[in-house]
Amino acid sequence: MTTENNLEGCGVEKLATILAIGITNTPNYFYQADHLDFYFRVTKSEKSAIKKRYMHLSEAMLKENPCLTIYKAPSFD
Repeated sequence: MTTENNLEGCGVEKLATILAIGITNTPNYFYQADHLDFYFRVTKSEKSAIKKRYMHLSEAMLKENPCLTIYKAPSFD
């Protein structure tokens, strides 16, 4: 007899269960503009050894698709 919820053939012993969902608002927060200064100060790594950073977006791509720079705008619609 097979049932719709029979998972024995898949090798699954138990189903996952969500026990609780919660939201937390910690007392520690940083504004986006201040976060990097804080991080580099507390990690004592104010000088970086990184010479290059690679990005997929180019200035030409952003000029061709200005909606990519607008908050909550549909990106390619």
